[in-house]
Amino acid sequence: MTTPVSNLSAGRPPHTSTEQVATTLRIVGYTSFTFVVYLAIGLPLAILPPHVHLRMGFSAAFAGLVIGIQYIATFISRPWAGHISDRAGAKVAVLWGMAMCAASGALLLGADLLSRDLLHVSPWLSMTALIASRLVLGVGESLGSTGSTLWGISAVGHEHTARVIGFNGISTYGAIALGAPLGVILEGRWGFGSIGVLTIVVCLVSLILAAGKRPIPVVHGEALSFRSVLGRVAPHGMALALGGVGYSVLATFVTLFYASRHWDGAALCLTAFGVAFIAARILFIHAIPRFGGFPVAIVCLSVESVGTLVMWQADTPWVAAVAAALTGFGFSLVFPALGVEAVQKVPEQNRGSALGVYTGFSDVSFFLVGPAAGAIIGAFGYASAFLFALICVVAALGIVLVLRRRDQAVA
Repeated sequence: MTTPVSNLSAGRPPHTSTEQVATTLRIVGYTSFTFVVYLAIGLPLAILPPHVHLRMGFSAAFAGLVIGIQYIATFISRPWAGHISDRAGAKVAVLWGMAMCAASGALLLGADLLSRDLLHVSPWLSMTALIASRLVLGVGESLGSTGSTLWGISAVGHEHTARVIGFNGISTYGAIALGAPLGVILEGRWGFGSIGVLTIVVCLVSLILAAGKRPIPVVHGEALSFRSVLGRVAPHGMALALGGVGYSVLATFVTLFYASRHWDGAALCLTAFGVAFIAARILFIHAIPRFGGFPVAIVCLSVESVGTLVMWQADTPWVAAVAAALTGFGFSLVFPALGVEAVQKVPEQNRGSALGVYTGFSDVSFFLVGPAAGAIIGAFGYASAFLFALICVVAALGIVLVLRRRDQAVA
């Protein structure tokens, strides 16, 4: 059976509260770069689907594709980002990630300029720039998030793996929770292009800050092949991918779901998800080293399944907001719980690659969910997407139960 994370530090004196605070601050110093990456992702999240569908006149399925296409680039570049982190260093990956995210903001600004009537250009030209922005942002996400996670783990020690991954997730969904309503405000006041401007500024400032931080020495040793890493991490990644469908359906289609029912507050629904997600991470992150990754993932996926069930049956915006909070609360520890189990399957010099491959499964999920759920919506209506999410989350729960039983049998 996999050794709980807390046992990795056996024989060491217990940490004092002062040391815990100092370690937390160090972790936040690295995961803040993940926050910037996902702020760039979150800013257009609530307005991009209606912008593509309602203003540019493309279908709901195409709007989902525009959201999801980012994850093609992310998935394809994950192994490369892991390789860069393991061989050139996590700092290099973060620097490249910040630069790519800034470039995505420039392309987003260009897409807005091309879409204005005074230029009299084809809407497909603007759409091309928009898709290019999403693809570049996907590469930036891969480099920035993988690099910052490995940088944090290497800096504070592998006994804090669960905490680093946990705070990385807080940065991820906290940035989305902040970015979604902020994007709505910016777009309403200064137009769609203002999102690109803010993305450029924030990412360039973060690049300068990352350049000033001390790099962590690269761990040398014989590396496992990509196929070997994939084989060890794939079951955990599949469970993560299916468990993430609840979030990706919510993030991609909640705006159109609210609009179809003539409700207000879709961005706040995403905020409810993010706030509940962060609260669960802060309150229960220590459950992973205490109880192990698989038991925590089982409980979390059970809660998430309840959230998606309630979302499917929601008949008021308040019920939908509560359902989003339940979904966020449940999904909160799935990534770090399964991630801790996954990275322990490979040696230290391959952990960047393992993180890249593991996270890549969620990228595949996010990409496929957009067009798949869009097609389901076209056939059965917006609520049916949440039934689809419920089925996927329950399937993830089944995989984790099998993985836990397998580990217990080995022990």
